[in-house]
Amino acid sequence: MAKVAKRTAVARQAFVGKDLISVEDAVALIKSAASAKFDETLEIAMNLGVDPRHADQMVRGVVTLPNGTGKTVRVAVFARGAKADEAKAAGADIVGAEDLMETIQQGKIEFDRCIATPDMMPLVGRLGKILGPRNLMPNPKVGTVTMDVKGAVDAAKGGEVQFKVEKAGVIHAGIGKISFADDALAQNVRAFVDAVSRAKPAGAKGAYLKKVSLSSTMGPGVSLDLSSATAN
Repeated sequence: MAKVAKRTAVARQAFVGKDLISVEDAVALIKSAASAKFDETLEIAMNLGVDPRHADQMVRGVVTLPNGTGKTVRVAVFARGAKADEAKAAGADIVGAEDLMETIQQGKIEFDRCIATPDMMPLVGRLGKILGPRNLMPNPKVGTVTMDVKGAVDAAKGGEVQFKVEKAGVIHAGIGKISFADDALAQNVRAFVDAVSRAKPAGAKGAYLKKVSLSSTMGPGVSLDLSSATAN
């Protein structure tokens, strides 16, 4: 434990006095301090000027990162007949209907994304209390309730990231691996920030983007210069 504590202290020391820096400088700093024995994820946290308790201030959406996430995404699809076959052909990990519902009700949730055809939603709706808190409930607003099953599976497998603001007005997401090239991570950061910016709700008042921070899975965080994070 002492070795871990010392490593953490050294990493944090490198961040002292570093604040409101450019995306490129932040990525370089985080990569230099990442010392875990696994390929850490680059995490982004965005503090927004919204109160998601009000319906007109809810922020949610989806973005396809230009360089992917580096994560293997397990996809479950609720579909029958030809659409079930389409899902399997597209590479979905789990495909089913009542059988899949029963598996989920038993507490076996072995997937990261859930997709459903519209006709399956009465069935999927019974799972709202299970899938909802895990942010796995299919939703047409983010393209996971659709007849284009192949497109949805391809998007999920190809670097698509869903986001939804939490109660405190914060959005968290993993947007790449530390092993990615610096410019690839910087592109992913700006693509994500741009998507959240475009998802600004009608009810948001005052400053919308209040703070954007980056960190690695096991490392300290650093806040970004907003003008750098929003530059395209």
